[in-house]
Amino acid sequence: MLEAGNNSELPPIPSKRYFTIGEVSDLCGVKPHVLRYWEQEFPQLKPIKRRGNRRYYQRHDVIMIRQIRGLLYDQGFTIGGARQQLSGDEARDDSNQSQQIIKQMRSELEEILQVLKN
Repeated sequence: MLEAGNNSELPPIPSKRYFTIGEVSDLCGVKPHVLRYWEQEFPQLKPIKRRGNRRYYQRHDVIMIRQIRGLLYDQGFTIGGARQQLSGDEARDDSNQSQQIIKQMRSELEEILQVLKN
């Protein structure tokens, strides 16, 4: 799903609990209206809605959006094909999410190490 090369140009995911739609838009390289559309098309994508119907995404949502983006933009899947790919590969999906989280944590730890060395 989310190989290292697919989203290498995207910024690292900050260590926050919740992200606004604007932050997720910047982190994933898609516009907010596309994120709202994807919420309708992909049942796995369910941000928390609070006051005034404001969306708050969690880390796993951001990772899922990056996977969807990779399937649609990098691998050329249609929306239906990407939906089928995501729903049919739950075990592999969990593994890929874990790998992405580990990669992100490693990157953040390396940044901290560089700061501590200076």
